[in-house]
Amino acid sequence: MTNIKILHLDSNHPLLKEQLQQAGFTNDDDFTSSKADIEKKIYEYQGIVIRSRFKIDKEFLDKATHLKFIARVGAGLESIDCDYAASKNITLIAAPEGNRNAVGEHTLALLLSLFNNINKADNDIKSGHWNREKNRGHELDGKTVGIIGYGNMGKSFAKKLRGFEVEVLCYDILENVGDSNAKQVSLEELQQKSDVLSLHIPWTPQTNGMVNNSFINAFQKPFWLLNTARGKNVVTADLVAALESGKILGAGLDVNEYENLSFETLASDSDVPKPYQYLLQSDKVILTPHIAGWTFESHERLAQVIVDKIKTLYFGAPESTEEPKRVTGMGGIFFKAKDSKALVAWYGKYLGLKTDQYGSTFWWKDQNGNDCSTQWSPFKDDTTYFQPSEKQFMQNFRVENLKTLLENLKHEGVTIVGDMETYDYGKFAWILDPEGNKIELWEPIDSAFQ
Repeated sequence: MTNIKILHLDSNHPLLKEQLQQAGFTNDDDFTSSKADIEKKIYEYQGIVIRSRFKIDKEFLDKATHLKFIARVGAGLESIDCDYAASKNITLIAAPEGNRNAVGEHTLALLLSLFNNINKADNDIKSGHWNREKNRGHELDGKTVGIIGYGNMGKSFAKKLRGFEVEVLCYDILENVGDSNAKQVSLEELQQKSDVLSLHIPWTPQTNGMVNNSFINAFQKPFWLLNTARGKNVVTADLVAALESGKILGAGLDVNEYENLSFETLASDSDVPKPYQYLLQSDKVILTPHIAGWTFESHERLAQVIVDKIKTLYFGAPESTEEPKRVTGMGGIFFKAKDSKALVAWYGKYLGLKTDQYGSTFWWKDQNGNDCSTQWSPFKDDTTYFQPSEKQFMQNFRVENLKTLLENLKHEGVTIVGDMETYDYGKFAWILDPEGNKIELWEPIDSAFQ
């Protein structure tokens, strides 16, 4: 690798520069020079590391004649002219993985604080007032939470809601992003059903001012609003009107439309806009200074993500040394019965199993909250499905990456029975253990059963 010079325009966790230095990159800092002064020397560098200090626009990029990448230590890239950068073959690097957990936790904190009047009650007590009835709260159980923007941040927030008895809906411009933590629906359905709305969207021409009067009034029920994304996605004057009318019951805002591009200050510290004055004085509103992703842990994690992506850009992805998973759970218990239909009916009547023609399906969640199933099935006594085993039963194990597992098992001398088969509900293969028991291996598609 030829000498790659990187200019760091904002301070970050020390590991970022340390690890890049160890990898052979040359690192320079400039945290104070004006944008014009940076433009005079940017031609010397192949890489930039920045948070949100200033906008990387066409004029800047035209002067960065040797630039190969721009790494933003954060999630959004709105401060960069992405299209023009791409036209110059400049790679854009962001790190939404680095602070998604922090954002998910902060969003949940805002929601619980709003529902339970935590901030107001704290202020009351410190002001000498012990007001119990005025601070009676709401419970999350039974509510519907709508999430707009189901990427890293939205998914993190949905994951944090798993311990609550809530319905979680998500809307996104991309298809098929819903998962076991949130059901993807149309925007209209989300607006019809939601008690809580949480924004996790970037700031783009399409989302600028998205939450306005008409958007708010499209909600069927009064709702709480959470915004840990970008302030300019909400029209503050329209938010204030909805708070005054009761259409919005409360707001937890980590961001607001009056922030500077750098997110470090308000756009006008001396002349506070009237809508923002209302937010400052309202008991219905909780404000934080753009810190949802700003934890000690995310500070380090963001830097590590950026380092890893820069190294991958130049050296390729590191080879995984982790042993691939084999069995991840019990997929099913199958056994022979003299009268399988009668036996299924007996288990349904006397033990309360929810049965069908195949037996009974048990649903559970893995450690990541994904829906998983285990099948219980009696087979006819003369079934050939267990062959070449002569036993009365067969086990089914859930696995990941069945094809790779079969290759490893074959290399290790395990007996493979037949060929792998693929269906709408997963991939299947069969092996024999040392005592001749047939084992079915299943790479499942659980959603096919729902």
